[in-house]
Amino acid sequence: MGTPLETRTEQAAEVVDRLEEAYPDSTISLRYSNRLELLIAVILSAQCTDERVNAETKHLFEKYDGAEDYANAPEEELAEDLNSITYYNSKAGYIKSTCETILEEHDGEVPDTMDELTELSGVGRKTANVVLQHGHDVVEGIVVDTHVQRLSRRLGLTEEERPEAIERDLMEIVPEGYWQQFTHLCIDHGRATCTARNPDCGDCVLADICPSAKGDSEIDLASGEAW
Repeated sequence: MGTPLETRTEQAAEVVDRLEEAYPDSTISLRYSNRLELLIAVILSAQCTDERVNAETKHLFEKYDGAEDYANAPEEELAEDLNSITYYNSKAGYIKSTCETILEEHDGEVPDTMDELTELSGVGRKTANVVLQHGHDVVEGIVVDTHVQRLSRRLGLTEEERPEAIERDLMEIVPEGYWQQFTHLCIDHGRATCTARNPDCGDCVLADICPSAKGDSEIDLASGEAW
């Protein structure tokens, strides 16, 4: 079992330093050209890979140009345009409703506050954080997706299970200047090494400070189950 640093603050700083060295070009992988496209891409990315979303939005963003196009589109047609995306029927409804609200209440512009964003259909705190950070350059939290959730528990940065509670813990220990980048680093490392089912702990830059390191630890702290 790896040995975490003495405090969670020290542990978080070391995690950031090592992952930043390992993934110097880490950034958001969704493709978009404006705030509305970003919002739609993030809505679509729930329980779906960014690769699949990017493949779908390539033609979607060519067909629909602005909130009015989505708001006026028949929901069944919009759903058909998204049919390779998980939960495409629900997401079509979210996108249509969200664009109607943007037109009616925000003069056609994607809002720039957490409260206004989370009032939109299909938009929770995670989605709002992504849009704020990459659409408005506003960083007021940490995006907690499945990779961040898994890595932060495995690395002993939190014992919480719910994303909102994990985010609160991380905001107390991750340097504020790295709140945005922390997510991208975790995503890259989660995809490359610290996967959900079979992490490559033998080739992990964090293994010596990870209390979940496979082969040494009997427990995966992300799930609480035995390896």
